Amino acid sequence: MMAQYAASVSGAAEKIGGQVLDVTKILLEALSVQKKLLIEIKQTQKPDMACLAEFLKPLNEVIMKANAMAEGRRSDFFNHLKSAGDSLSALAWIAYTGKDCGMSMPIAHVEESWQMAEFYNNKVLVEYRNKDQNHVEWAKALKELYLPGLRDYVKSHYPLGPVWSASGKKASSVPSKAPAPGAPAPAPPPPPPASLFSSEPSQPSSSGPKQGMSAVFQEINTGNVTAGLKKVTADMKTKNRADRTAIVSVSEKETCSSSSSFSKAGPPKLELQMGRKWVVENQIGRKNLVIDDCDAKQSVYVFGCKDSVLQIQGKVNNITVDKCTKMGVVFKDVVAACEIVNCNGVEVQCQGSAPTISVDNTSGCQLYLSKDSLGASITTAKSSEINVLVPAAESDGDWGEHSLPQQYIHVFKDGQFETTPVSHSGVFLRFKLLVYLDVLKTRTQLQLVGVCQRLVFLMLNCSQV
Repeated sequence: MMAQYAASVSGAAEKIGGQVLDVTKILLEALSVQKKLLIEIKQTQKPDMACLAEFLKPLNEVIMKANAMAEGRRSDFFNHLKSAGDSLSALAWIAYTGKDCGMSMPIAHVEESWQMAEFYNNKVLVEYRNKDQNHVEWAKALKELYLPGLRDYVKSHYPLGPVWSASGKKASSVPSKAPAPGAPAPAPPPPPPASLFSSEPSQPSSSGPKQGMSAVFQEINTGNVTAGLKKVTADMKTKNRADRTAIVSVSEKETCSSSSSFSKAGPPKLELQMGRKWVVENQIGRKNLVIDDCDAKQSVYVFGCKDSVLQIQGKVNNITVDKCTKMGVVFKDVVAACEIVNCNGVEVQCQGSAPTISVDNTSGCQLYLSKDSLGASITTAKSSEINVLVPAAESDGDWGEHSLPQQYIHVFKDGQFETTPVSHSGVFLRFKLLVYLDVLKTRTQLQLVGVCQRLVFLMLNCSQV
């Protein structure tokens, strides 16, 4: 990977020179440090979190050095510096210690980290597309370094994270400086500080306080983790409080319940992320949600919303409605598909065209199609109570409602299975009606409700009752 992809980035940077060459050298230094750490991992036992932070400190220092180049006064090569600096967070895949460590799997982490850097990398491509092909070559080589370079390397050798030695030396004995050259590279450092992703300029990491994960690791490295904690005096302890009581006021209950619900669902969102994806999350009781500034290259992801209505005023590439309850979505045109997943009691209306609509693991879904979307392909799986409403032939006519089957008969015939939807004939319905009428004689009052509902259904579907 170093010989093929890193050499291409280095060669393009040498043609440009200046800060682009400087940040590229730091990038190659970070790859070299990770390579050495990977060799050390094969000879080291798996450490705890504190020792892991110390073990990854050499890599973290190199990443911080790259991030510092993009801070302070804005450079003419700001997009180059941000693209290279942000991309180094992909090396943090080496810190993956298991599914409970709080980060994505190594392969997914590399892909997600590059998405952050790609925003600035695309700016380089657009700015120098017709000006200087050396910059275009550098931007393309940088992307290939991570996708497919680093991604395929991690996929081939460390898909589940770095493999620590079961009988090697302990991580505490690992020197804080970078190990000797000539080694592979697992366990990456922590992600870059939060200031990298902020629009406001910040002081260099060496002169100002660190933020985000860098601040956490900085505190751990100092060894005085509890310095900022307040001391608990005797009168603050619960056992010494004079106002203790077993009665909880209504206001306290409401405060506790509201805070707990917020922590589970998270804050509401309606925002455009990275210029490509509209995210609508955790909206409750909002009937006036609108997305009007969208285009055919953007997608819309609706998650965890309840009792709300979203209008999408424009053509988008894809729409996904996930884990929503009593949610209404109205859109004009979609290029690829509209997907409804893990929902309950949702209504989706297409006012324009939609080639594909899929409903998966959903209970209760109303689909409203326009005349332009009558040719849409509707796919359902593990779903129930799906009704499709289509406009009448006359402009002033009522909507026609069609329920999609959820029961099927599979018959083995001529060497293969033939599948047909279940259709209840009149004889079958009359038989079930007689059964339910007989059941009425033996049911209690509380059990009659469900039986009566089935009777109504049978009477509506059996013309000879």
